[in-house]
Amino acid sequence: EFMIIPAGFNDFPSALRAGVEIYQTLKNVIVKKYGRSSINVGDEGGFAPPLSLSEQALELLSTAIEETGYSYSEVFLGIDAASSSFYDSSSGKYKIDGKNLSEGELLEYYIELVSKFKLKSIEDPFEENDFDSFAEITKKIGSRVQIVGDDIFVTNKERLIKGIKNGAANALLFKLNQCGSLSESLDTFKTAVENNYKVIVSHRSGETEDTYISDVAVALNAGQIKTGAPCRGERTAKYNRLLRINDKLGPLAKYSGREVFSF
Repeated sequence: EFMIIPAGFNDFPSALRAGVEIYQTLKNVIVKKYGRSSINVGDEGGFAPPLSLSEQALELLSTAIEETGYSYSEVFLGIDAASSSFYDSSSGKYKIDGKNLSEGELLEYYIELVSKFKLKSIEDPFEENDFDSFAEITKKIGSRVQIVGDDIFVTNKERLIKGIKNGAANALLFKLNQCGSLSESLDTFKTAVENNYKVIVSHRSGETEDTYISDVAVALNAGQIKTGAPCRGERTAKYNRLLRINDKLGPLAKYSGREVFSF
């Protein structure tokens, strides 16, 4: 997944508006380059044009941000590498962009992407059991980039504690229905916060129009939510709920913005 992070705004409505505008511009950019058949959307509302390299997706996003009139101080880029999906356990290599990369080579590739595209967040940069490589990338760039653990932690307290002890990642992807019960999930959330891990409240790939996670993100003061593109009812429902919460809170509403990237 390649995503934008509109963290450079003072309030949530402005950030959401930027996200919607950039999404519409991105659609036009893709149509112009790859044709109308390339803007079909996936489960989470994202486009899937026929790209051969990861950098091409980041270049498309960069173009859309610029053409919409926003700057890189307002809208940042992030990726969910989902590295377990292209890890070959038989060879111990990562098959990406037509190459077979070792852990060290993949780490250097991420560092290049951070330098070139000013990435602010990388989720699951290595396969889900490689705590050592997670620790290494956190050591290398974790002072300026959010290293998010999803598959490695699966909202599980024991796995999170192992990651904390190893210095693996600096952020937790928090999925309410992933570890069995709400109380267990909240216990994992508490463990993350107490150890200075950022927390991103997340949707699931298979979603409904229930908006509970929007309320949870605000109630926990998580500061971040990941709930897909501004497309498809089960995704936009969460954003609309956040808008209503923002209106209800009025002057008490706070948008974390750039603060989430203070490590």
